Amino acid sequence: MKLSSSSFKDGDYLAMNHILSTDFGFGCGGGNQSPHLKWEGAPAGTKSFAVTCFDPDAPTGSGFWHWVVVNIPANATELPLGAGSTAPGGLPAKALQVRTDFGKPGYGGPCPPEGDHPHRYLFTVHAVGVDALPVTADTSAAVVGFQLHFNTLAKATLMGLFKRG
Repeated sequence: MKLSSSSFKDGDYLAMNHILSTDFGFGCGGGNQSPHLKWEGAPAGTKSFAVTCFDPDAPTGSGFWHWVVVNIPANATELPLGAGSTAPGGLPAKALQVRTDFGKPGYGGPCPPEGDHPHRYLFTVHAVGVDALPVTADTSAAVVGFQLHFNTLAKATLMGLFKRG
């Protein structure tokens, strides 16, 4: 599988429109807009897709989930810029945004601690072998990760970077 984006290239710094907004209270002033993502080369047997954004560098001991979308129909090949908004219409029908480490569904952009090293934001598309994962919008990202571990046929990742201060 291959994952690409018109918003950033693998290993690039993410633009401010993708960074967490002041509404979240973490001290960042970005636009909190999820990037465009496009994928190709899903294996035979793919019945749905999932998209995640994870920061393995977050000072939590377990990383930080910034975006989790599951049950994206198998005929989808991309998510448009801003699809992670909680407003209706950004995602394909039946796709479900699941609770992130911000405590609610929807995209929450990068906002590492001020002065910390550049953090890696791993945007991953998973080709899933079931039509729908048995999760709800309130399921934790860890449980979704558990489900993906057993149902992912292939995956591809793009890494974006961000550093404050």
